[in-house]
Amino acid sequence: YHSSLIGEVGASNKKSTVALITTALEVKPIETPIQEWKSLGNNNKKILIVIKSEEAVHLPDNELAFLTGILIACYLSLVAVTIVNANNYPDATYKEQITFFSSKIVLLFDIEPSGFGLPMSFPHYQIQAFAGNSFLYSPSLQSLENDKIEKSKLWVCLKSFLIYNAIL
Repeated sequence: YHSSLIGEVGASNKKSTVALITTALEVKPIETPIQEWKSLGNNNKKILIVIKSEEAVHLPDNELAFLTGILIACYLSLVAVTIVNANNYPDATYKEQITFFSSKIVLLFDIEPSGFGLPMSFPHYQIQAFAGNSFLYSPSLQSLENDKIEKSKLWVCLKSFLIYNAIL
């Protein structure tokens, strides 16, 4: 550019510019929702999977393999979903997560609905509609992996859940 975007009229203009900058620096920042989420998956089907893991950033390898197997059985993959570890965001609200990921379906593994911030409670394997979204609450992936009965309950529920939401 051949000329300055801020013109210099005189010394008094410089003083007022400094005063404005100083005043702007003293203003407290407005709290904003989480800007960057650590997540796995591409979220193509707008399915949010929320887990709790203290062992890994997302989830341990064995649980990821188990979850991937569940997704494959449902004709889905990591491309269709996004996985978020709730331990990374203890203060995040369900509204922030659903809004950020544009989720229509939320699977909660080992996270009670009230612990996720929902204003209700419902039992495992019950499809619950709320605020234009569908929720499913289940035991942890680790406990499901070794329990055939609970695994079969999840499978039956997932089939009806995904058909109910026209994902299959």
